[in-house]
Amino acid sequence: MTFRPKKMRMLEWFPDAVISTRGPHSAKALYLTFDDGPNPAHTPALLELLKQHGAKATFFLIGREAERHPSLVWRIVEDGHSLGNHSYTHPQFHALSHREQWHEVQRTDQVLHGFDGRRHHRFRPPRGVFSPALALRFALNRRNLAYWSYDTLDYQGRKPEELAARLRAEPPRAGDVMLMHDDSDCSRHMLEELLPEWKQNGFTFPALPA
Repeated sequence: MTFRPKKMRMLEWFPDAVISTRGPHSAKALYLTFDDGPNPAHTPALLELLKQHGAKATFFLIGREAERHPSLVWRIVEDGHSLGNHSYTHPQFHALSHREQWHEVQRTDQVLHGFDGRRHHRFRPPRGVFSPALALRFALNRRNLAYWSYDTLDYQGRKPEELAARLRAEPPRAGDVMLMHDDSDCSRHMLEELLPEWKQNGFTFPALPA
C-alpha cells in the first residue's frame, strides 16, 4: 500500500495546464480535497470539523447529488470552500463515448454555476479515469484535469486510526493535494486526529484556487 502510487508520480510530469497534481507552492500548505459529495449523512460533520480548525477545502461534487442537496452545497460555499466538478452521475467513464463524457462535465458545471457563479470548475474524473481525447479537449479549452499527489486510501474500508498511523509514517509534504472522500466518515475520523498535529507542525489548509 502506498500513498504515492506510480501513476500519480508519472502524472506529475505533465504540465499543470493539462493535468495538475499539486497545489500552489505556498509555504507549508496542504490542499484537502473531498470527492463524491455532498452527502447529508457525512458532509455536515465534516464541515464542522474543518471550521473548528480554520481549514478550507475543495469539494469535488457529483452534479446529481448537488441538485438533490442544495442546502449542503450552499453551506460549503458560505463556509469559504471551493467547488469542483466530479461529473454529473459518477459513471464508469471508460464506458462512455467522448460526447457523453463531455456532457457529464458540462451538466455539472451548469449545476455548480448556480451556487458560486463560476462558469467552469476544476474537473476530477470519476476514479481518476480519463481518455487522451478528454485531456486534449480540456487543454484546447484551457482547462485542466485536477488530480492529486497524495492518496489517503480512505475508500479501502480500513480503520481510520490505521490509516492515520500510516499517514504519520509517510507524511504529506507542502503543496500536496490530498485525495479524500465525502461519502463515509473515514476521512473525518482521520482528520480529527491529524489536523491538530499538522497545524502544530505549521501547515495551513487553503482551498485550491479556482
